[in-house]
Order: sequence, then structure tokens, then C-alpha cells
Amino acid sequence: MTVNLCGYNGCRKERRHAGPHDPHPSQAWAFLRDVDRNKITKAGFATPRGGQKGAYQNHVLRSNTVIVPYEHLKAVPLDDFQNGYVIRLFPEQYFKKAGKVKKAFKKSGAPVVGEDAFILYRTHSQFDELPPLADWQLRWLEMDGERVSKRKPGAVDYGEYVLRIAARGSKPRRVEGPPQGIFAPEYANAEANYMAKCVLAWLTVHTVDGPYVAAQAAWLAAILQDEGLLDINEWARLGLIRAGHTACPLCMGLIRYEELHNQVEFDDENSLLNASEQVFDATRSTVVNLFHLDPLVYSKIEHGPRNVAWGHATCNTKLGQRKCYSLHELIEDGTKVGAVDDDGNVQTFGWSSSNLEMIRSPRGAVWIRVSEDRLTEEEQGDLFDLLNEGL
Repeated sequence: MTVNLCGYNGCRKERRHAGPHDPHPSQAWAFLRDVDRNKITKAGFATPRGGQKGAYQNHVLRSNTVIVPYEHLKAVPLDDFQNGYVIRLFPEQYFKKAGKVKKAFKKSGAPVVGEDAFILYRTHSQFDELPPLADWQLRWLEMDGERVSKRKPGAVDYGEYVLRIAARGSKPRRVEGPPQGIFAPEYANAEANYMAKCVLAWLTVHTVDGPYVAAQAAWLAAILQDEGLLDINEWARLGLIRAGHTACPLCMGLIRYEELHNQVEFDDENSLLNASEQVFDATRSTVVNLFHLDPLVYSKIEHGPRNVAWGHATCNTKLGQRKCYSLHELIEDGTKVGAVDDDGNVQTFGWSSSNLEMIRSPRGAVWIRVSEDRLTEEEQGDLFDLLNEGL
């Protein structure tokens, strides 16, 4: 079944559709079950962990205003945030001492608290030792001259600081002032976010033992094809697809439909040891979640259709803030790794990324570097001496 798209002003509805034009029609995956549509919707939201204490918005569109930490200001692509940004400053970054602003913030072009920046207080000691200036006010939102409780299009921020202070001793918890924006690395404009959801919907259809057939995704396939994204060979090379089914890019295991919704268990995760006991009944994560091939970082916008997949929650945990190199990528790079026996013979067993962060065997087993080098050359020499003494 072939579906032709409207195309008028970027409309991705089917040709000769009823109703208004729409470049981002979620109806393309309306055939999915409610739980699947909800999972895809959630993947399109910014959901930073511990978001409240950072004054972040949670479970809102990735295209919202972002919070840019002052310490990351030089690295962040500010011009790419289509709905703007606000700079977060801690009191110790802004004040030299109580009531005394650092000279850097008096220079032309510096962030202006109350305009493009705000102060975030997170502890009682910060608030006591570097209090707000006398004429400062807690942040609030207004729309059409009236105060509003929730951020919405057209709402304007006023005030200079917000409080996200945890309780300590006899001092109470204080959460005052509205959330200021989303976590910057999770940002994506509406177009990139929509296309990423299209990819995830297509991958949902192709899970093992799923309740769908490919013909149901014809409209979805047409959208992806029109954008040059429906490249099965490329997806296989990156590990999103294996043997025609959706796969986890890290472990290369085929993803079963039920794993999209079943709660994660750790019984079979040898490398996580007693993690199952530590988090039993304390995690709400599903077995399979949103997976980024390249980590989300401050320096560039990474959430988009060429960087998303479904992957195991445990694999996401193991990968951390590293790039997921596929087996094909490592073989193409051509850096082999091996073990040397006592006779000096080398037995190669896999391929490594050029930065030595990841190794894969010919059948896809994965080794991930878990830390950077810590020993000095002198300490390393001492360690070798100790080892030799024991031989």
C-alpha cells in the first residue's frame, strides 16, 4: 500500500485529506494502542530527573524555553533555541559577598538578572549568606497583565530569583517561584521532535511479537521516506534493526513488544550485581525506553530522528554519557584489539572505537570503559613493581 502525502506548505497529511493542513500529524500513528501512543508522546517530552530542584519544567514539550546554566553558557548553541532561553545563576556565581555583585556582571553583554537570567537558591546557607538584593522579588508569571500559575505561550517572567531549598534540621523546605524552562540538552525544535516520534512509532510496529503489521504503518513509512529517513540498511548498520525487527543498539538484543511496557527487572543482569535488591519496588522504569545513540550534551542539539531508538533501560544505564558505537561502525574503523599470552602471541577478539571507550566482539558482545586513567606514571611503575614481586 502506497500513501501519497499532501505536501502543501509542508503538510504531511494524506493527499486529499479533510480539515486543515498539518506538517506534524500524530494521526500517522493513530492505529497504535493507547499505551504505545502514550509512550511515544512521553518520548517527545523533556523529563529531567530531579527536575524540580533545578527549577526545570517536567513532562513538557522539548521545544519549550530552556534553562542555560551560567557555567555552560559559552558552549551552548543559544541561537538554536527557537523559543528562547534563560540563564541560571547560583548565588556564589553572581555575588562576591553579601550585597556585592561581581564585576563581570556589570559589563556590557553580561547576563542581567531579572531579564535574561535568574538566581537559583538551593540551600538555606546560600539564602542566608548571599541573600537577594533588597529590591529583588521572587519570580512570577504574567499574561495579559494578570498573574498566572502555569507557564504557557505568551506568559512573561518577572522577578529575579526562585527558591528550591530542601529542608534541613528545623528549617523547612521552600519551593517558591515557577519552573523556569527545560533542561537544555533535552531541547529539540518541533520538527525534529516530530520526526523522532515517527521513527519511534515505526520501531514500535517492528518489535518482536507486536500486535501490528507493516501495512498499518504505510502513512508513517511515507513520511519517513519523504524525509530520507526510511533507510533500513542504515538502521541495521547503527543497530536499530536486526533481522527485520527492532533491536537495542547496545546489546543488539531483539526487542519484544511486551518489553515496551513491562517493568524492568535485574535478575538476569550479572553486571549489575545486587541492583535488583537495591531498587526493588522503587523503580517505575519499563524494560525498554528511549535510547540516544549519541549522548545529550550542552554543546549541540542531539535529540532528533537520526539519534533515537528503543533500547533496554539496563543498557542505557551501562552506556551512560557515551556514544553507542555499533558493531558495523567499529569494524569500519578497523581498530582491532586482542590479548597477548606469555609467549607474546596475540589473539584478537574484537574491535575498539578510536577513543577506546567501547569494544565489541564479532558477535556483538560489548565492553565499555567505566573510568578514565587515574594513576600517574610513577604510581603505575610502583604498581608494576608490586606485581612483579608477587610473581
